[in-house]
Amino acid sequence: MPELSEQEYNQQRLQQVNEALGSGMFVYVRKLLQHMPAYDLALILESSTSKSRPVLWQLIDPDFHGEVLEELNEEVRKGIIKSMRPEKLAAVAEGMDIDDLAEVLRALPDSIFNQVLNSMDSQDRSRVEAALSYEEDTAGGIMNTDTITLRPDVSVDVVLRYLRLKGDLPDATDSFYVVDRNNKFIGAVSLAAIVTAKTEVIVSSLINAEVEAVQADMDEQDVAQLFERHDWFSAPVVDDAGHLLGRITIDDVIDIIRENAEHSMMSMAGLDDEADTFAPVIKSTKQRSLWLGVNLITALMAVAVTSMFEGVFQQLAILAVLNSLVPSMGGVAGNQTLTLVIRGMALGHVGDSNARALLSKEVAIGFLNGIIWATLIATVVAIWKQDLMLGGVIAFAMLMNMTAAGLAGVSIPLLLKRLNIDPALAGSVIITTVTDVVGIFAFLGTATLLLT
Repeated sequence: MPELSEQEYNQQRLQQVNEALGSGMFVYVRKLLQHMPAYDLALILESSTSKSRPVLWQLIDPDFHGEVLEELNEEVRKGIIKSMRPEKLAAVAEGMDIDDLAEVLRALPDSIFNQVLNSMDSQDRSRVEAALSYEEDTAGGIMNTDTITLRPDVSVDVVLRYLRLKGDLPDATDSFYVVDRNNKFIGAVSLAAIVTAKTEVIVSSLINAEVEAVQADMDEQDVAQLFERHDWFSAPVVDDAGHLLGRITIDDVIDIIRENAEHSMMSMAGLDDEADTFAPVIKSTKQRSLWLGVNLITALMAVAVTSMFEGVFQQLAILAVLNSLVPSMGGVAGNQTLTLVIRGMALGHVGDSNARALLSKEVAIGFLNGIIWATLIATVVAIWKQDLMLGGVIAFAMLMNMTAAGLAGVSIPLLLKRLNIDPALAGSVIITTVTDVVGIFAFLGTATLLLT
């Protein structure tokens, strides 16, 4: 019997849970959920209808509520949190990582936020307040404060005795950070170095001073790029004065990379990257209506250009048949360039220093593609309608629009970035509008001059 893929296995478990819920077999559902890791429990919740989620949440072991909240996407998490009392949420928060807890608290109304904060002990409250003092999408906003610090003048023997006394290490610990008496970051000592060194060795002799600390106000995307560039497993976070604040681990960076990928994909369709797949109908309709309205306005611009040439359509009906061809080809070409540029910008490949070279390259590609497809479509149209002039008209329009698509595909995302507008969100609609307007105007305008 062939082994099930991960996706098929998850679907099978989801079906088991839904069938058991539908039959009222709550004890059986509780047993099914009991043996699942937090990530899978979050997946079950996200894959269930909004009506089923409160029941499933009650059937999940409360000891795992914090871990599950960490794994849920923001939209589903908000729905779960709304049904929880502040004291219950505070109890769940005790086991959560500080960065995840800060993210949860940011989504709460002020009244509930203050109640949850007041329900915590003073140590946890101060740690959360420290994390909340930084912007959500910065290194300080995603860092964890669960770091083990060492003094440079102690011996390995002292460190080992301290570790034995402490017991468990924080998750994803690969290094210890060395600080002075003022908590200023000096460097890092790897866990391997501590374990393998002789007990009388002093920590200062094991310090790797080349370890790069991350500034707390650094953008999270820049942090992800540093991790990728240096193959880090963790990194210390410091303030402007060099004081150690916490650390960022690879699991946080993986979340950033995944969220950025989801954001780019969903933004292309005008959707929120945290959108709930099974959100209520009215809520989903409201979320999508805004972008559909924007798209309608841009489409009306293309219609307005077309309406300028109504008389041409009356004389040459074939133009109405061919009118959608040029804008369609330009739109595809423009979105290809747009996607490439947005990806390059996200990876740090595209900036002011090489933007002109990229623009020249994409315009050249658009021109060459224009020649290829203009020649092909002109040949087809000329043979089909026995009209060389008509073939020449559509060839010229195709060439102009493909070239414009290459130009717009580079310049639009660069311009949007300068205006602090997300290129992934607005770029696709703008590029489609440009290629529609240029394509229609070039085709019908040239036809008006040469064929009527």
